[in-house]
Order: sequence, then C-alpha cells, then structure tokens
Amino acid sequence: MTIKNEILSHLENDAHLDAATLAVMLGEQEEAVKREIAACEADGTILSYKTVVNWEKTDRRMVRAFIELKTIPQRDKGFGAVAERIAQYPQVRSVFLMSGGFDLALFVEGESMRDVALFVAEKLATMEGVTSTATHFVLQTYKDNDVIFEQDHADQRGNSW
Repeated sequence: MTIKNEILSHLENDAHLDAATLAVMLGEQEEAVKREIAACEADGTILSYKTVVNWEKTDRRMVRAFIELKTIPQRDKGFGAVAERIAQYPQVRSVFLMSGGFDLALFVEGESMRDVALFVAEKLATMEGVTSTATHFVLQTYKDNDVIFEQDHADQRGNSW
C-alpha cells in the first residue's frame, strides 16, 4: 500500500489524526505526510472531514430515510442531470446511482416523518424525469460509517408468560 493510501485509510477511520501522529504511525517524516495530505485536499481526493454523531443522545429532532427513485435518463446526460438537481436540496445527505430495481438511492434527513414525506411528495415526485419513489424510514442505527453505535442490549420484551 502506498503512503498516500495508508494516510487516506487512517484518516477515513479517524479524521482527528494529525500529521505528526500519522507520521509516527507510518514511520514517515511529518513534512512528507503534510505534503501528501495537502496534495489530496488540493486534487479533491480528500473532500471533507466528518464526525459521526449519535443524534439519539441529543435533543435534536431528526428523522432519516432512504429513498429509492426510478427516473428517465436524459439524452446526453444520463441519470446525472436528475441526480445533480436532487443533490442541491439541503435535506439530501447522499445521492447514489444504483444497479437493480431502481436508478437512484438517496439518504435524506428531516425534522419529522411528515417533513420527509412532504419533501418526497412536493419536491422529488413532481420533478421532471422522476417516475416513482419508495421511502424507507430509519428506525434504529446500529452502525454508520464503520462506527458501531452503543446499544442497550437488554431484552425489553419482559417475561409475560
């Protein structure tokens, strides 16, 4: 594995790592690691640094959903034109071109199930090129971005018999 790929792998797992720590971990000079990170930021290999948050432990109201979309590809643009329009909405966290029974998969967030449903009904379903949608609400998060969420593993059903 190249130094670039090693740095990227470590940063993907923990964006909090600094160049000095990475240099020690990889047995490289700190300046070489800094140059590699700067080059990756400049060429768009590193797009963002993120923190994974367990929002259930906060007072923020949020509903997350996966939405499947069937679309009509546009001449000379394919599915990209619809995907680019959808990506502009602030509710949309991710957009993916998919193989299989639908064309695009979205990950969206809203304050309530009603907010997400209205977004689908008023923005997505009415968009030119979108032929159908299917919404799947996230009920519980067990793992996200390689992070396992702490869970209460006690059986909550009780012993009623």
